[in-house]
Amino acid sequence: MLNGSSQAAKTKVVVLTTEGEFAQSVRATFGSSGGIELSVANGGIADHGAVDFSDAAVVVADIDSTRAEDFPALQRLVARLGGRPPLIVVTQSFNETLARQLLQVRVADFLIKPVAPIDLVRACARVAQQANGDDIKEAQIYTFLPAAGGVGVSTLAIQTALLLLRSGQRSGASTCLVDLDFQHGACADYLDIEPRLDLGEIEPRPERLDGQLLEVMLSHHSSGLAVIAAPHRPAEMRSFDPNVVTRLLDLVSTRFDHVVIDTPRTWFSWTDNVLIGSNKLFIVTESTVPGLRYAQNLVGAIKERLGEDVQPQVIVNRFEQRMFGPGLRRTDLKQALGGALAGTIPNNYALVREAIDRGVPLEEVKPRNPVTTELKKLIEPHAAAQRKAATAERARSLAPAR
Repeated sequence: MLNGSSQAAKTKVVVLTTEGEFAQSVRATFGSSGGIELSVANGGIADHGAVDFSDAAVVVADIDSTRAEDFPALQRLVARLGGRPPLIVVTQSFNETLARQLLQVRVADFLIKPVAPIDLVRACARVAQQANGDDIKEAQIYTFLPAAGGVGVSTLAIQTALLLLRSGQRSGASTCLVDLDFQHGACADYLDIEPRLDLGEIEPRPERLDGQLLEVMLSHHSSGLAVIAAPHRPAEMRSFDPNVVTRLLDLVSTRFDHVVIDTPRTWFSWTDNVLIGSNKLFIVTESTVPGLRYAQNLVGAIKERLGEDVQPQVIVNRFEQRMFGPGLRRTDLKQALGGALAGTIPNNYALVREAIDRGVPLEEVKPRNPVTTELKKLIEPHAAAQRKAATAERARSLAPAR
């Protein structure tokens, strides 16, 4: 917490800024607190090399998104800090380019000027508490993107979230499903729960979205799965400020171990940021010649747009392998998609439809069914590798120094 008495050790907050008005606001915000040791470096982010960050609990960097030199300086600062102390970015404006950059460097939080004192205090308290936690983990983000309409992307996203929830129960890992199709999202309907995300409340001031407000907007399935979904807006064609989605996902990723994202087919101003921030990106298509072409084109477009750092993998849904008769074979899929082919999910319409109508996992309808079995093969190796890495990291942190 960012409080204390004169007898307790003070919490050190370092602020990098060249703007006198912001420096004055920061001093007024923290100056009256006896538990805060405030250090304002007037040289700004470009001169961070001369700043002492030892014993700092939080670093606040004021950057100007219109200055070309500020982002390279931010990258150097992030590399220098290595995540400790956590870094909060404050900027005078927000756009798609900056959102992408902040996702790439993975800052702890960001705020848009003018910054209300209470918002700055809450942000500092939140990231300081997270940094001091006994078991700080970075969320693993699984994003599902449809290559065409009606390919079953929501079903696969839901079942993936339920699989991750179940596999993480022993270790206490938490899972959240996020439906970003604000116009036609189906996740809440498929799970038979009420969507509670109120976009109208958070869009005017996305930076005010905090853990308490997020909890109000979470829906909960009977399985224990947390869900972020908004009510349908079928007649409302609009693209939300990318700041809204970025802020929402940033907060969700700090609260949950696994985040599964159901992404709409339409490309919005925030889609790039979601794909860049994903650990696993699955393109979902169907077992038809047009479906494979759509997937091919989408893989190529993503790599051209976002670079080789983003590696989409294709899941061919509702695949039926026939020894005789018409239809695509597995060799056809491999020839068309090459290394981008992640795997196939068998067609079982009756099973999936019953699970959707009842709002339950597929395994509750039929244990050890082939759809879940194949999906596990795609999801669990990655999840298991992440759990193993997290366990090894915890073991290293608890090992005595030599």
